[in-house]
Amino acid sequence: MADGERSSDGLQDPSKEWLEAADSRAELLRYLREQVPQIFCLKKDFGPQEKEEIIQSRLFLPLECFLFGEDPQEGLEKLQHDSASSQLCGRVFKEGETVYSCRDCAIDPTCVLCMDCFQNSVHKSHRYKMHASSGGGFCDCGDVEAWKIGPCCSKHDPGAATAMVTDECVHQLEPELYGRAEKLFQVLLQYLTDFLVWEESFDLPPELQPRQKENAYYCVLYNDEHHSYDHVIYTLQRSVNCDQAEAQTHTALIDKEGRRAVKRGTLRSCQQAKDLIRSNSEHISLQPLRVEILHAAVMAHQSFALRLGCWFQKIIGYSAGFRQAFCQVALEPDRDRDLPCFISKLMLHDARMYKGARKIVHELIFCSMLMETEFKRHFAIEFTKHYKQLQKDFINDDHERNISITALSVQIFTVPTLARQLIEEGNVIKVVVDTVMDLLREHLDDNNRFFFLGYNSDKFARIQVIFHDLRYILISKPSTWTDKLRIQFFEGFRVFLGLLKCMQGMEEVKRQFGQHIAVEPEWEAGFSLQIQLRHILAMFQDWCSSDDEILLLAFKECHKDLMQRNNQPFRREATDFYMCKHILNVRPYKVSQEPVSIHLPISRLLAGLYVLLCKTGAIEHLENPEIYDFTQLVEHPLRCVVLAAQVSAEMWRRNGLSLVSQVYYYQDVKCRDEMYDKDILMLQIAASKMDPNHFLMLILLRFELFDYFNGSCSSKDQDELVQWNRLTEEMLYLLIVVVGERFVPGISQVTREDVTMREVVHLLCIEPMAHSSLVKGLPENESHETGLETVISKVATFKKPGVSGHGLYGVKKERLVEFNPFFYHYSRSQHSKAEESQKKRRTHEGNDKALRPPVPPAFCPDFANIVRLLCCDVIIHILRRVLQRAAEDRATHWTEAMIQRALHVIGQALLEEKTQLEESTEEEVTFDFSLKARRIGSEHGKSVFLLLSKIKTLPSLEAQKDMVKWALQMFEIVKCLREKSSPSASMSMETNRPEESVQDKEKAERKRKAEAAKLHRQKIMAQMSAMQKNFIESNKMLYDNMPDSGIQEEPPTAVESCAMEHKELCVAVGPERGSTPADREVLTCILCQEEQEVVAQRPAMVLTACVQRSTVLTQCRGKMVTNRGEGSGTTYPLLMPPELSVGTHTGSCGHVMHAICWQKYFEAVQNTTRNRLHAELIIDLENGEYLCPLCKSLCNTVVPLIPLEPLTFNYENAEIIGQHLTMPRWIQILSARIKGLKSVTQDNDSSTEGNSSEAETGLCGQGQPDFRSILSYGVQEPRKFSDSIVEMLVVCATTVHRVGLQTAPNELCPRVPIMAWNTCAFTIQSIENILQAEDKSLFGSLQNRQLAGLKAIVQFSASQRLKSSQAVIQRHFTDMLGALLPVLSRKTQPSLLEVDFFHLLVGMVLSIPSLYQEEAVDLQPSAVSSAYNHLHILHLVTMAHIVQVVLSSTDFNPVAGGEETEEARAAAELYSVVSQHTGRLVPDVPGSSVAEKVKRGIEPFLRCAALFFNCLTGVHPPEEVYSTSVTSQGQMEALCSYLALPSNVFQLFQEHRDTVNPLLQRWCGSPAITKALKGKTQTVRYPRRRNRLIDLPEDYSALLNQASHFQCPKSTDDERKHPTLCLFCGAMLCSQSSCCLSQLDGEDVGACTAHAATCGAGVGMFLRIRECEIILMASKTRGSTYPAPYLDDYGETDPHLGRGNPLHLCPERYRKLNQLWQQHCILEEIARSLEVVNVMYAFEWQML
Repeated sequence: MADGERSSDGLQDPSKEWLEAADSRAELLRYLREQVPQIFCLKKDFGPQEKEEIIQSRLFLPLECFLFGEDPQEGLEKLQHDSASSQLCGRVFKEGETVYSCRDCAIDPTCVLCMDCFQNSVHKSHRYKMHASSGGGFCDCGDVEAWKIGPCCSKHDPGAATAMVTDECVHQLEPELYGRAEKLFQVLLQYLTDFLVWEESFDLPPELQPRQKENAYYCVLYNDEHHSYDHVIYTLQRSVNCDQAEAQTHTALIDKEGRRAVKRGTLRSCQQAKDLIRSNSEHISLQPLRVEILHAAVMAHQSFALRLGCWFQKIIGYSAGFRQAFCQVALEPDRDRDLPCFISKLMLHDARMYKGARKIVHELIFCSMLMETEFKRHFAIEFTKHYKQLQKDFINDDHERNISITALSVQIFTVPTLARQLIEEGNVIKVVVDTVMDLLREHLDDNNRFFFLGYNSDKFARIQVIFHDLRYILISKPSTWTDKLRIQFFEGFRVFLGLLKCMQGMEEVKRQFGQHIAVEPEWEAGFSLQIQLRHILAMFQDWCSSDDEILLLAFKECHKDLMQRNNQPFRREATDFYMCKHILNVRPYKVSQEPVSIHLPISRLLAGLYVLLCKTGAIEHLENPEIYDFTQLVEHPLRCVVLAAQVSAEMWRRNGLSLVSQVYYYQDVKCRDEMYDKDILMLQIAASKMDPNHFLMLILLRFELFDYFNGSCSSKDQDELVQWNRLTEEMLYLLIVVVGERFVPGISQVTREDVTMREVVHLLCIEPMAHSSLVKGLPENESHETGLETVISKVATFKKPGVSGHGLYGVKKERLVEFNPFFYHYSRSQHSKAEESQKKRRTHEGNDKALRPPVPPAFCPDFANIVRLLCCDVIIHILRRVLQRAAEDRATHWTEAMIQRALHVIGQALLEEKTQLEESTEEEVTFDFSLKARRIGSEHGKSVFLLLSKIKTLPSLEAQKDMVKWALQMFEIVKCLREKSSPSASMSMETNRPEESVQDKEKAERKRKAEAAKLHRQKIMAQMSAMQKNFIESNKMLYDNMPDSGIQEEPPTAVESCAMEHKELCVAVGPERGSTPADREVLTCILCQEEQEVVAQRPAMVLTACVQRSTVLTQCRGKMVTNRGEGSGTTYPLLMPPELSVGTHTGSCGHVMHAICWQKYFEAVQNTTRNRLHAELIIDLENGEYLCPLCKSLCNTVVPLIPLEPLTFNYENAEIIGQHLTMPRWIQILSARIKGLKSVTQDNDSSTEGNSSEAETGLCGQGQPDFRSILSYGVQEPRKFSDSIVEMLVVCATTVHRVGLQTAPNELCPRVPIMAWNTCAFTIQSIENILQAEDKSLFGSLQNRQLAGLKAIVQFSASQRLKSSQAVIQRHFTDMLGALLPVLSRKTQPSLLEVDFFHLLVGMVLSIPSLYQEEAVDLQPSAVSSAYNHLHILHLVTMAHIVQVVLSSTDFNPVAGGEETEEARAAAELYSVVSQHTGRLVPDVPGSSVAEKVKRGIEPFLRCAALFFNCLTGVHPPEEVYSTSVTSQGQMEALCSYLALPSNVFQLFQEHRDTVNPLLQRWCGSPAITKALKGKTQTVRYPRRRNRLIDLPEDYSALLNQASHFQCPKSTDDERKHPTLCLFCGAMLCSQSSCCLSQLDGEDVGACTAHAATCGAGVGMFLRIRECEIILMASKTRGSTYPAPYLDDYGETDPHLGRGNPLHLCPERYRKLNQLWQQHCILEEIARSLEVVNVMYAFEWQML
């Protein structure tokens, strides 16, 4: 709304003039003529905001002043005070927006709600579906015709007071205001219409012609669907001299708005630009781009017309009165000039308008006419009037349907009352069908049938869309019929039959003889048409069934048309055929030799209507029933069934795949309802009306088996015999179907629910299935419903899914009796699978393998005659011939499948006879199959009964033996029923008893064998278990280091024995440390399969490994450290900050190779990968990546395996040294050594800055030790490694350094050893974090591969100093020691709160041996020296960490109970000292609280230290840390004892009081600590927060709701976005959108890639909300999709919301995703998925 206050009198003058003028229209147009070109063609470039202000103040404000007759703000306030809010929501959907439909309450699936209305409606608790809108529809909230219940959400519920007021709101506008509105709308709507349909480029209408015409023109480029983005960008760059960024902007706007001015200038310069654009675009595509030159004034008025459209929407939104005034004007025809109304004019011009103009018009229609019931009706009539022209324009247009006016049909035709009105008043069915016929007329052949050879697939697809409109019209059938509705509907039905007539018999095929068909005929178009008509045919039948009069008329009309179509001449005259003393007079016809068509829609429609006549009882009113010749009616459907049978028998192989495909679709779930099923229906109708013998003779004739069964032809040709056998199988199968398939409402007394249940039972008899598979296997109705939900619980049980896979339904046991092995909807493969599955089940249950025919429901009276087929002479003859061939046992003359089908027919007949005998007396029963089967042919021993007895003993029919036995039993039962003796008694005597006794014996024998086998297995397993234990004991180390070998935990026996014997030796640090066991480690190379012992002097063996940067442990998500700065000013990576914002993780899959084998393998990978397109996507050769040869994990380095040095510790020596080497002495010795080494290297390394040793020496009093006194406590020679191990150490260290610091490889960089120590520390911290999160014990829980990898990394890091410059490592050690022994004078010294002490511990322990290096000789500390070094470092670091925990803690929770312990007193003392030093005035905190806080804070550090020293020294830990059942106190004590720490850690401060007191003062006196304590800087709390993926809502619609309110921060438009959620931090991002591109390393990347770089160090896990899928990202170029952790009620994921069922979070799957992240397996998962999915062209992951 323009701002009223800002308007000056000068600007309001024009509106006053217009109000006073006699001809306000002329005045208004004169004003627009002057103002519009000035404003919209300003030579001066204003900013968008300034230009907007000018448009508002100079154009829209005067218009609003005129409309309200006063200040618009005041007028609007009055208006809003009076008017009621609308009951209709009317929100227009954008493309991709999530919409909801209620499956319980919606009248049809097109009735949808927007997100907000759905969340506030009753439907939220119903069965709903959600899907992404294709754009263009609007929310049906408030439309009472769209919903059975709950039409309004709580926001739009009119309530009692204002119910349904909105349609009578006209009186709310004052007459003057309404008059002004009408007058203004009339002028402006005409102006808008004129300019949106304006086609003159240089001239304007006379009333808008400017006084003088400037030479200012625009070169305007229009959107089309032929050219890609890149084509247009390229053309613009070449043609109008713009850079790439400008060309991209132009192209994006052309695509969005439909056109864009790309050049402004004189007519000549614009003409040049136009010619250039056309010629440049023609080079790329055959079609040039559409370019127009428009005069600047024309362009200005067209631009303003678009703005007017938006202004109209705003004004209409103010009041229903304005809306009605607008609709009145828009729909008023121009009677003076006999022109259509404005809206019709705009609709008819729609296809010629550009995209932006179309959108404005459509939105205007949505917010006006479609919101008012009466005007919606007028609009619908206009739309129907022009329907044919609109569709023709759409067919020739190249834009998508969602921006075509034809897409509005769904808003009109789906309203039941409106649809009915349109049928009555405009015969809309006829209009729609005529439109289709007009468009398809070009495809008619000479016989007036469709022939689609060479059709245009794009155009054809557009024509098919018209069928949707017909479906919408028919979607809800009338409950009451008027005479007018009957007449118009019947007229529409007749036109529809005209369309079907053109399809009846189209695309005939003729069997190919001799050679294969040269060109595959076109068939897809015909079936596409059939698929479109499937629901329409069903709906027409549904409409007809609701009125007897219409049903009879439709049946007669359909029959008349069929008779006209079926008068196709036969080649020959009718002939008599004889069989079993019966004569059939028909015309000969052979499917295998003459043309036949699979398309018979009229025959099938007639069959459907006939069944409805029978079902409703209207058949009694059918006049002259004798005129219906069923032999003639069944002819074509029978030919079609025979064609399918012959194709199945492979007689049409030379006709190619097209025919196979047609037969497949003919019987497929998509088409069978109106094709195959209806053909079977017609056969059943004929069978019920014809003599059964004649019917069977007709079937034999058409199957071309008449002579074969008459015995008048024989052959020795193998192919012919096989053909006859196959046809016999198919013919018998057809008989089974015709007699047995009764689950059709009208054929028998079954409901649709019964039909669905039977379908589901048969699908589940194949195998247990997921819900989605069941839905795919069931036919959908017009509302896309299968009826599965209502029946599934009655027939199946549900088994929930695990962490992967999906939920499965299994058929209930009691339903298995319904199983029919010859179910007519089974495909051939499904038939064999189901048969096999059921036989297996019956065997498992100890039953026979006979798959008996189920007892079918009784036929309705009109179809009761069908059962006579089973007892007529011809069927007995057929069965005798089939069984006789088997009895003669001539292999080529019969097949097992034939016998199986014959037995099934016999079973059907006997069941029928048994049922009839049980229900009636024998005299009433005329069904005499058993009598004929025993009598006919018995004189020659060839009756059906005797032949059955014969084939029972055939070895080749072993599989059917049980079925034959059952059939013979049934004969006996029927015989007993006829003789009225007790069937059960005689049967049990004759058959059951012997069978049972045999079965019992067999069962007992089977049971005995099973028991014996079980005992034997147990004995062998016991032996194997003993051998395995023995092997594990003797090869313990080998077993530990083997990759996952099936045993998850190390056998605790060895550890336990060690713990019991040497309880005191379970110490890894200090003078009491345990010995390193001398275990041999023999491993097998996975490449050459040779074994080798891991020895320091032998060729290297290596573990595959993957080094990656990680933010799994970060305490400051999203903030990255700057780690690329060289020089000593940066403490990272030497001192890791406690936030652990990014670490370097090294993981291994645990597979071992010889180094030389690996090098050869890696070279081979490089050579082969360079030649493979796809492999580049999986592995990055430049960064040394490869896939593990065994498990295909992604790796980028190898870690050399370095054996532990066996060590027997000298305790006596250690004790003596311990008396001298106290901590103060140790610090003095270190200081002296550092000072001495510094003076030695000073000359060589003048750049080394002043170090801390001077101050350190003063820390511990007098008595300075000598420079070399450190050596006097024990030295030894360093370990010697083979060249290949040294080489591998360099390879691994270089990779860790390169990846961790994202820098170029440089093995001489001084930071290489630091990164090795850091990756060691970070990997240990990550593993400890996982174990803690999963509540697993610290030791014994790791998989062997993790343990092997961890040991290798620790040993690699420990050995790193041997390859690096000792001076560099000494300097690093000095700097690390400086963090513990601070010197106040040093400015760069970090405070205690800025260091991660576990990283410091690892660095110091692994670098201290470098101090022992002498110039002339290589030395390293002896075992005893190392033990004391480790002890003192650990004690110092632990104390520093305790102080760190105390300083960073603010909340000390009081601990309940107990008197004050020694520990609590020590803790309180420490706390008070720290408080004094920091000057923090804190009230008295109980010591127990401090002690508890500290213990919890340092526990992760101690756990990590235990893992580290265990891998470093090989000393076994105490057994308490192998169990999670030990209390946390017990665990803590065990850790402290293993690390040689007192169990009361505060004792350390008392033991080392002299050393620590001065240190405490310095630690606490740091300015950084003062700042932190005042809250000026963030500090990390201990124990650190354990990261996990963000919490997701349980209901997925909550996420969709969140996404629907997401506004892209960088974009103002409301175009479709892809809201994507980061699962690490919860940030919502706008992915795959040009608005959020940013630069990363000089390259354009999408929002997700940029975010992953900061949030996950390049690794990302995102949930794309509208697509409902997880995206895993590993770098700018690599990513993969992963199933979202949301499942529907059936245990299935729903990518892209394809099924749209409600989704709920599955905690187990989300936990698995969390583990994937925590265990650093995202890279591995991506590599695996890329390996499986072979993508030729890479997806641009960096653009996400």
